[in-house]
Amino acid sequence: MPEPQAPAAQQSGGDEWEDEAQEPEFKPLTREEAQQWRAGQPEISIWRLVGLQWVVGLVVSLLGWFFTQRAPVAWSIFYGSASVALPSALMAYGLTSSALSRLLAGFAQAAFAGFLLWEGVKILLAVTMMWFAPQVVSELSWIGLLVGLAVALKVYWLGFLIQSRRSNVNG
Repeated sequence: MPEPQAPAAQQSGGDEWEDEAQEPEFKPLTREEAQQWRAGQPEISIWRLVGLQWVVGLVVSLLGWFFTQRAPVAWSIFYGSASVALPSALMAYGLTSSALSRLLAGFAQAAFAGFLLWEGVKILLAVTMMWFAPQVVSELSWIGLLVGLAVALKVYWLGFLIQSRRSNVNG
């Protein structure tokens, strides 16, 4: 009875993840090449995303009022979107404009720690806002609150879509 044969990559002693076509050697960019590459990459401002969250939250709130003719539904939707947009605005301020961000700008590990700090503040504020939602919004509509929350969170995907389309246009 013939013995089963091992795959070709194992027979040759090569790495099984390698295929016939080798990737070219990695060549680091020069400073000028890196600056040229960065100039061609689109940037979307975090403040533009936060503003878009507020606008989308307001528009969806107005649509909620238009379709239900109930103000508590509109306020619930707006409060849900504000539970995302307000903490995002605070985090954006902390990462871009605070004295701490300017102090830590030159140190990668410290900047990452600052990011984690502001992300924690953002989550804590969002959870606190959701906790107090029944006291803040009279006749709270939980479905409206969740709709506002979900819509405001989806704005991040919209920003990603806009940025990816810009980079496709730029080449």
